[in-house]
Amino acid sequence: MENISNRDMILKFFLALFIVSFILLGWLIWPFISIIILASVVTGIFNPVFNSFKNKINASVASLLTCIIIFIILFIPIVFFVGIISKEAYDLYLTAKTAVLSDQIKTLFESSRILEKINQILSNFNIVLTGEELNKAISEIGKVVGLFLYEQASSIASNVLKFVLNFFFMLLIIFFLLIEGNRLVSFIVDLSPLPREQNEKLIQKFKDIAGAVLIGNGLAGLIQGALGGIVFVVFGLKSPFMWGLIMTLLAFLPIIGIGAVFIPAAVYLFLQGQIGAGIFFIVFYVILSGFIEYLFKPKLVGKRVKMPTLLVFLSIMGGLKMFGILGIIYGPLVVTAFLTLTDIYLSSYQNIIEPVKTIEE
Repeated sequence: MENISNRDMILKFFLALFIVSFILLGWLIWPFISIIILASVVTGIFNPVFNSFKNKINASVASLLTCIIIFIILFIPIVFFVGIISKEAYDLYLTAKTAVLSDQIKTLFESSRILEKINQILSNFNIVLTGEELNKAISEIGKVVGLFLYEQASSIASNVLKFVLNFFFMLLIIFFLLIEGNRLVSFIVDLSPLPREQNEKLIQKFKDIAGAVLIGNGLAGLIQGALGGIVFVVFGLKSPFMWGLIMTLLAFLPIIGIGAVFIPAAVYLFLQGQIGAGIFFIVFYVILSGFIEYLFKPKLVGKRVKMPTLLVFLSIMGGLKMFGILGIIYGPLVVTAFLTLTDIYLSSYQNIIEPVKTIEE
């Protein structure tokens, strides 16, 4: 009995030390958790590139070459576009502010008789919309959007040193993850109390959702944003780079999408009397969205990620609210973890847990 008591005490003491050391480790790395998560996701995406190099050259050199490719693909475009988008966003803010002062939007709606037609519809609900109210509302939206984007771009520009250090720190983590990633995954799997096949299933699901969100939605967003920006340039609309960036981000949202930019742009063109251009915008939006959603994404992502559209939308919106721009990644990852654990519970643990008996029983 004494030996059993000693073993229990030793086990409890060891577990206490282990938990304390785990908490301290988490406390140490917590300031860098966003960089570590982002580095892990980027590593998963570029792992095939690393493997193709590793088959021909040393693993360290292969990892270095992969990091150089990541630098070229991510860092250079960000630095190039920040200045342009910052200027365009500030111009949008000034334009919207000027529009309020000069009543440009009110005049535009009244001259096109659109406001009169809108009020004919709203009269059924005893609502009257004035030109002043419409002018203020639309201009306020433009000011808020423009000022927000300008502040974000200016924040990056004013914290250039911090951004550069964080980016190279991420590259350093990626360098080691590419080389030691498989060993690290095996260590986590061995450490977990769950059965190995369940750990592997959970890890695979995370890889799948990262690929779907960043490769699928990310690449689709870049295509839609680039083509949308080009269309803005062709038709002489202002701030094509900024609107292209907005469309790239909106493309992650399955319900709203780039329609949040294209449809108002088409309405603006109709109000300006450019009927043909407005029709082209709507047709182009429908064709581009249909191609991306029903042909491009299914081919690229396949059936790896089965998540309801509404849940994807809510996870991204909730992620953006909780974590900022990185919520585009974090939101779906959190939901995926829950759905994967739910699947494991239904297949492995539901039958083990006895249901609660009712009073009648």
